[in-house]
Formats: sequence, structure tokens, C-alpha cells
Amino acid sequence: MGDENTPRNRKERRAAARNGQPTPAPSSSPHLDSKVPGIKYAQPDRSGPKGKTLFQLAEERSAELNKGKPFPKQSFTEESGEVVSWNDEAMGPAAEAVLWSFSLSMVHLMLDVLVNNQYRQEIVWTDIWSRFGTSLPVFWFMVYLFHTPTAKKLGVLKQIFFLATAVSAGCYMVYSGNTKGYYAVMKRAPPLGTVWIWAVVELELVYALVSVVGVGCYVWWNGYKAF
Repeated sequence: MGDENTPRNRKERRAAARNGQPTPAPSSSPHLDSKVPGIKYAQPDRSGPKGKTLFQLAEERSAELNKGKPFPKQSFTEESGEVVSWNDEAMGPAAEAVLWSFSLSMVHLMLDVLVNNQYRQEIVWTDIWSRFGTSLPVFWFMVYLFHTPTAKKLGVLKQIFFLATAVSAGCYMVYSGNTKGYYAVMKRAPPLGTVWIWAVVELELVYALVSVVGVGCYVWWNGYKAF
């Protein structure tokens, strides 16, 4: 039987067996003959990578980040077909003022409730929420005023202003709590405490520590009680 008639797979071998043709031994097939290899033998390439490795790409990316090179802007297409760009730019002063004013107004509300509870006064929620609504636009305007691009350029002058505000608000709050009647404390503690907290948060770490030390020295010098 010639090579062209040799079964090449299981289907052809079964067909040959049904037709009564003898099935050749596996060694007679050229595909299984070790003397006719189908793979060329060769040594592997040991010359190393031809392109940049992952470590080299990571080092280049780290160098770009250290130089302050920003990430490329991303964009997406809306259903209308308009391409809208997106980056990591910060919110504007108006949006920052909205977030800050709500947070500070909630602090004011919390202090209002605490001081009423401290003097065992009945908590009138309508009055408290009314003061919350009144403080909200005031805090928004104050935060907006100090978060504009012009105010951010002041740098050290802005820090000195908030340092003086934090020390003044803290000292006057301690003075009022130690010398004034409960009604005056109830009226002054919430706004003073909120302004004090806001000023300290706006300060850098060194200036914030200086403000806390200043209020502490005022309490110690006058013999007041902080709590």
C-alpha cells in the first residue's frame, strides 16, 4: 500500500478496517517515524529582551511624576456627539464654599444643641434650625471670600490672619464661659466655637499648633477653666 493510501487519522483507519484493508503498523507511518522529525532543533535566544522591560517603564513613569508632569487629560463623547474633556482640576471657590458652609453650619448646630443641654435648657428645635439657616449663607460668604484665587495668593498673610482669628475666638470663648452668664454663653459659644474651628482648619500645622498654645497660655495666665 502506497503512502497516498495510508490512513492518516482514526476516521480513515476505521473506514479501511470496514473495507477489509489491513492497518499498517504505527512505525510504518512517516508522521510517527522518529527518523523524520517535524520540528527543527535550535538553541534558545539568550541575548536578552529586545525592548524596554516593565522595570524600565516604571522608572520612566516615576521620573515623569517626580518632575510634576500631569496625567494626560481624558475625554469622552456624550450622546449628542460633543466631546467633553475631564481632568483632575480642583473645584472652584463657589463649590468649595458650599461644602464648607454646610459643614460649618452643622458644627454650629451641634454646639448650639450641646450648650443648651449643658445649661439644662429646653431645646427648641425651631429656633436651632432657624439659627442654622441664618448661619449657612454667612459661612458661605466667608469661605468664598477666603478661597478665591486672589485670597490664595496671599500666602503667609492669610495664615497670619487666621492665626489671629483662631487665638481671638478661642480666648474670647474661654473668657465668656468663665465670666459671663449662661444666657450670654448660650448666644456666643456656638458662633465663636465654629469660627475657632474653621480658623484652625484653615491654618497650616505649625500655625495651628501656635494658636492652640496661645489659647492655652491665656487660660493658664488668667487662671480660667477650659472645661
